[in-house]
Amino acid sequence: MRTLRLAGSQVRYVNTAFWRNPSRAFFTFAFPLMFLVIFTALLGNGTVDLGPITVKQSTYYVAAMATFGVISACYTNLAMTTAFQRDSGLLKQIDGTALPSASFLLGRILHAMAMGALLVAITAAFGHFLYQAEIPTGLTLVQVLVMMVVGSAAFCALGLAVSAAVPNADAAPAIVNASILPLLFISGIFIPFGNDTPDWIQWAAKIFPVRHFALGMQAGFLGTPFHWSDVAVVAVWGIAGLVLAVRFFTWEPHR
Repeated sequence: MRTLRLAGSQVRYVNTAFWRNPSRAFFTFAFPLMFLVIFTALLGNGTVDLGPITVKQSTYYVAAMATFGVISACYTNLAMTTAFQRDSGLLKQIDGTALPSASFLLGRILHAMAMGALLVAITAAFGHFLYQAEIPTGLTLVQVLVMMVVGSAAFCALGLAVSAAVPNADAAPAIVNASILPLLFISGIFIPFGNDTPDWIQWAAKIFPVRHFALGMQAGFLGTPFHWSDVAVVAVWGIAGLVLAVRFFTWEPHR
Protein backbone atom coordinates (compact mmCIF):
# COMPACT_ATOMS: atom_id res chain seq x y z
CA MET A 1 0.00 0.00 0.00
CA ARG A 2 2.84 2.37 0.77
CA THR A 3 4.28 1.80 -2.70
CA LEU A 4 0.93 2.62 -4.33
CA ARG A 5 0.41 5.68 -2.13
CA LEU A 6 3.84 7.03 -3.04
CA ALA A 7 3.19 6.22 -6.69
CA GLY A 8 0.04 8.37 -6.49
CA SER A 9 2.09 11.22 -5.07
CA GLN A 10 4.60 10.75 -7.89
CA VAL A 11 1.81 10.96 -10.47
CA ARG A 12 0.74 14.32 -9.04
CA TYR A 13 4.33 15.56 -9.06
CA VAL A 14 4.98 14.46 -12.65
CA ASN A 15 1.66 15.94 -13.76
CA THR A 16 2.48 19.29 -12.16
CA ALA A 17 5.91 19.34 -13.80
CA PHE A 18 4.36 18.36 -17.15
CA TRP A 19 1.87 21.22 -17.24
CA ARG A 20 4.47 23.71 -16.01
CA ASN A 21 6.36 23.10 -19.24
CA PRO A 22 3.90 24.67 -21.73
CA SER A 23 5.89 23.87 -24.86
CA ARG A 24 6.19 20.19 -23.97
CA ALA A 25 2.49 19.95 -23.09
CA PHE A 26 1.47 21.81 -26.25
CA PHE A 27 3.42 19.62 -28.66
CA THR A 28 2.42 16.41 -26.87
CA PHE A 29 -1.21 17.16 -27.71
CA ALA A 30 -0.65 19.13 -30.91
CA PHE A 31 1.26 16.51 -32.90
CA PRO A 32 -1.56 13.93 -33.27
CA LEU A 33 -4.10 16.64 -34.11
CA MET A 34 -1.70 18.34 -36.50
CA PHE A 35 -1.02 15.06 -38.29
CA LEU A 36 -4.77 14.35 -38.38
CA VAL A 37 -5.44 17.65 -40.14
CA ILE A 38 -2.52 17.21 -42.56
CA PHE A 39 -3.33 13.63 -43.54
CA THR A 40 -7.03 14.32 -43.97
CA ALA A 41 -6.26 17.41 -46.05
CA LEU A 42 -3.89 15.51 -48.31
CA LEU A 43 -5.49 12.05 -48.41
CA GLY A 44 -8.90 12.36 -46.80
CA ASN A 45 -11.02 12.48 -49.96
CA GLY A 46 -10.71 8.77 -50.71
CA THR A 47 -11.97 5.61 -49.04
CA VAL A 48 -10.31 2.67 -47.32
CA ASP A 49 -11.49 -0.93 -47.52
CA LEU A 50 -11.34 -2.55 -44.08
CA GLY A 51 -12.54 -6.09 -44.57
CA PRO A 52 -16.32 -6.07 -44.96
CA ILE A 53 -16.70 -2.29 -44.69
CA THR A 54 -15.49 0.80 -46.48
CA VAL A 55 -14.76 4.02 -44.60
CA LYS A 56 -13.67 7.50 -45.53
CA GLN A 57 -9.97 8.11 -45.17
CA SER A 58 -10.77 11.16 -43.04
CA THR A 59 -12.46 8.98 -40.41
CA TYR A 60 -9.77 6.31 -40.79
CA TYR A 61 -7.16 8.82 -39.69
CA VAL A 62 -9.11 9.67 -36.54
CA ALA A 63 -8.55 6.13 -35.27
CA ALA A 64 -4.98 6.11 -36.61
CA MET A 65 -4.03 9.34 -34.85
CA ALA A 66 -5.67 8.20 -31.61
CA THR A 67 -3.39 5.16 -31.81
CA PHE A 68 -0.42 7.37 -32.61
CA GLY A 69 -1.20 9.61 -29.63
CA VAL A 70 -1.08 6.73 -27.17
CA ILE A 71 2.19 5.43 -28.62
CA SER A 72 3.73 8.91 -28.52
CA ALA A 73 2.78 9.48 -24.88
CA CYS A 74 3.53 6.00 -23.57
CA TYR A 75 6.49 4.93 -25.68
CA THR A 76 8.27 7.83 -27.35
CA ASN A 77 7.93 10.47 -24.64
CA LEU A 78 8.54 8.08 -21.75
CA ALA A 79 11.62 6.53 -23.37
CA MET A 80 13.17 9.88 -24.24
CA THR A 81 12.43 11.50 -20.90
CA THR A 82 13.87 8.53 -19.03
CA ALA A 83 17.04 8.63 -21.15
CA PHE A 84 17.43 12.39 -20.58
CA GLN A 85 16.95 12.05 -16.82
CA ARG A 86 19.41 9.18 -16.62
CA ASP A 87 22.06 11.06 -18.56
CA SER A 88 21.64 14.16 -16.41
CA GLY A 89 22.10 12.13 -13.24
CA LEU A 90 18.58 12.75 -11.98
CA LEU A 91 17.67 9.05 -11.89
CA LYS A 92 20.78 8.30 -9.85
CA GLN A 93 19.80 11.00 -7.35
CA ILE A 94 16.25 9.64 -7.09
CA ASP A 95 17.57 6.12 -6.59
CA GLY A 96 19.51 7.41 -3.61
CA THR A 97 16.42 8.83 -1.88
CA ALA A 98 13.85 7.10 0.30
CA LEU A 99 11.38 6.96 -2.60
CA PRO A 100 10.97 3.30 -3.66
CA SER A 101 12.06 2.64 -7.23
CA ALA A 102 8.76 0.91 -7.96
CA SER A 103 6.79 3.98 -6.83
CA PHE A 104 8.82 6.30 -9.04
CA LEU A 105 8.51 4.15 -12.16
CA LEU A 106 4.85 3.31 -11.53
CA GLY A 107 4.06 7.00 -11.14
CA ARG A 108 5.74 7.76 -14.46
CA ILE A 109 3.87 4.92 -16.17
CA LEU A 110 0.47 5.91 -14.77
CA HIS A 111 0.98 9.52 -15.82
CA ALA A 112 1.96 8.47 -19.34
CA MET A 113 -1.11 6.23 -19.56
CA ALA A 114 -3.32 9.10 -18.38
CA MET A 115 -1.86 11.40 -21.04
CA GLY A 116 -2.48 8.72 -23.67
CA ALA A 117 -6.12 8.38 -22.61
CA LEU A 118 -6.56 12.15 -22.70
CA LEU A 119 -5.09 12.24 -26.20
CA VAL A 120 -7.56 9.59 -27.37
CA ALA A 121 -10.48 11.56 -25.91
CA ILE A 122 -9.34 14.82 -27.53
CA THR A 123 -8.70 13.15 -30.89
CA ALA A 124 -12.09 11.40 -30.79
CA ALA A 125 -13.91 14.66 -30.04
CA PHE A 126 -11.91 16.54 -32.67
CA GLY A 127 -12.59 13.87 -35.29
CA HIS A 128 -16.28 13.61 -34.40
CA PHE A 129 -16.99 17.29 -34.89
CA LEU A 130 -14.74 17.86 -37.91
CA TYR A 131 -14.98 14.55 -39.77
CA GLN A 132 -18.15 12.93 -38.34
CA ALA A 133 -16.15 10.00 -36.99
CA GLU A 134 -18.06 7.68 -34.67
CA ILE A 135 -17.38 7.85 -30.95
CA PRO A 136 -17.26 4.39 -29.31
CA THR A 137 -20.26 3.53 -27.15
CA GLY A 138 -21.60 0.49 -25.34
CA LEU A 139 -19.69 -2.74 -25.91
CA THR A 140 -17.33 -1.14 -28.42
CA LEU A 141 -16.37 1.46 -25.81
CA VAL A 142 -15.51 -1.31 -23.35
CA GLN A 143 -13.43 -3.08 -25.99
CA VAL A 144 -11.57 0.09 -26.88
CA LEU A 145 -10.91 0.86 -23.22
CA VAL A 146 -9.49 -2.63 -22.70
CA MET A 147 -7.24 -2.28 -25.73
CA MET A 148 -6.22 1.23 -24.72
CA VAL A 149 -5.26 0.19 -21.17
CA VAL A 150 -3.39 -2.93 -22.29
CA GLY A 151 -1.74 -1.07 -25.16
CA SER A 152 -0.66 1.96 -23.15
CA ALA A 153 0.77 -0.23 -20.38
CA ALA A 154 2.58 -2.39 -22.94
CA PHE A 155 4.13 0.59 -24.74
CA CYS A 156 5.20 2.08 -21.41
CA ALA A 157 7.02 -1.16 -20.60
CA LEU A 158 8.60 -1.20 -24.06
CA GLY A 159 9.57 2.46 -23.68
CA LEU A 160 11.41 1.75 -20.43
CA ALA A 161 13.07 -1.27 -22.05
CA VAL A 162 14.36 0.66 -25.06
CA SER A 163 15.55 3.52 -22.83
CA ALA A 164 18.04 1.06 -21.34
CA ALA A 165 19.64 0.75 -24.78
CA VAL A 166 20.10 4.52 -25.17
CA PRO A 167 23.74 5.37 -24.36
CA ASN A 168 23.21 9.08 -23.76
CA ALA A 169 20.68 11.89 -24.11
CA ASP A 170 22.00 13.01 -27.50
CA ALA A 171 21.30 9.58 -28.97
CA ALA A 172 17.80 9.28 -27.46
CA PRO A 173 15.76 10.96 -30.26
CA ALA A 174 17.53 8.98 -32.99
CA ILE A 175 17.28 5.58 -31.29
CA VAL A 176 13.74 5.95 -30.01
CA ASN A 177 12.37 7.31 -33.29
CA ALA A 178 14.27 4.71 -35.32
CA SER A 179 12.67 1.97 -33.24
CA ILE A 180 9.08 3.17 -33.72
CA LEU A 181 8.73 5.22 -36.93
CA PRO A 182 9.24 2.29 -39.35
CA LEU A 183 6.61 0.31 -37.44
CA LEU A 184 4.15 3.20 -37.69
CA PHE A 185 4.56 3.22 -41.47
CA ILE A 186 4.31 -0.54 -41.99
CA SER A 187 1.38 -0.89 -39.57
CA GLY A 188 -1.05 1.34 -41.46
CA ILE A 189 -0.89 4.33 -39.12
CA PHE A 190 0.31 6.93 -41.62
CA ILE A 191 -0.55 5.07 -44.84
CA PRO A 192 -3.63 2.78 -44.89
CA PHE A 193 -3.16 -0.74 -46.16
CA GLY A 194 -4.57 -1.26 -49.62
CA ASN A 195 -4.95 -4.11 -52.08
CA ASP A 196 -1.50 -3.30 -53.47
CA THR A 197 0.26 -3.42 -50.11
CA PRO A 198 3.10 -5.97 -50.42
CA ASP A 199 2.50 -9.22 -48.59
CA TRP A 200 5.84 -9.01 -46.81
CA ILE A 201 4.87 -5.70 -45.22
CA GLN A 202 1.57 -7.10 -44.01
CA TRP A 203 3.37 -10.18 -42.67
CA ALA A 204 6.01 -8.08 -40.90
CA ALA A 205 3.38 -5.78 -39.38
CA LYS A 206 1.62 -8.73 -37.74
CA ILE A 207 4.76 -9.57 -35.76
CA PHE A 208 4.88 -6.25 -33.91
CA PRO A 209 2.37 -4.74 -31.47
CA VAL A 210 1.64 -1.50 -33.34
CA ARG A 211 -0.51 -3.16 -36.00
CA HIS A 212 -2.52 -5.15 -33.47
CA PHE A 213 -3.00 -2.10 -31.27
CA ALA A 214 -4.20 -0.11 -34.29
CA LEU A 215 -6.70 -2.82 -35.26
CA GLY A 216 -8.15 -2.84 -31.75
CA MET A 217 -8.57 0.94 -31.77
CA GLN A 218 -10.12 0.87 -35.25
CA ALA A 219 -12.81 -1.52 -34.03
CA GLY A 220 -14.25 1.15 -31.76
CA PHE A 221 -13.99 4.11 -34.11
CA LEU A 222 -14.70 2.46 -37.45
CA GLY A 223 -16.89 -0.53 -36.63
CA THR A 224 -14.44 -3.17 -37.81
CA PRO A 225 -14.38 -6.57 -36.06
CA PHE A 226 -12.70 -6.65 -32.65
CA HIS A 227 -10.38 -9.59 -32.00
CA TRP A 228 -9.14 -10.50 -28.55
CA SER A 229 -6.11 -12.03 -30.23
CA ASP A 230 -4.94 -8.48 -30.99
CA VAL A 231 -5.15 -7.69 -27.27
CA ALA A 232 -3.20 -10.85 -26.48
CA VAL A 233 -0.38 -10.02 -28.91
CA VAL A 234 -0.03 -6.51 -27.48
CA ALA A 235 -0.04 -7.93 -23.94
CA VAL A 236 2.69 -10.44 -24.81
CA TRP A 237 4.86 -7.64 -26.16
CA GLY A 238 4.20 -5.67 -22.99
CA ILE A 239 5.28 -8.57 -20.81
CA ALA A 240 8.43 -8.96 -22.91
CA GLY A 241 9.14 -5.25 -22.51
CA LEU A 242 8.64 -5.50 -18.77
CA VAL A 243 11.04 -8.43 -18.51
CA LEU A 244 13.69 -6.54 -20.51
CA ALA A 245 13.17 -3.37 -18.49
CA VAL A 246 13.58 -5.24 -15.19
CA ARG A 247 16.70 -6.97 -16.50
CA PHE A 248 18.52 -4.07 -18.15
CA PHE A 249 17.10 -0.84 -16.69
CA THR A 250 19.77 1.20 -14.94
CA TRP A 251 19.60 4.33 -12.81
CA GLU A 252 23.12 5.51 -13.50
CA PRO A 253 24.39 7.17 -16.71
CA HIS A 254 26.08 4.87 -19.19
CA ARG A 255 29.85 5.14 -19.24
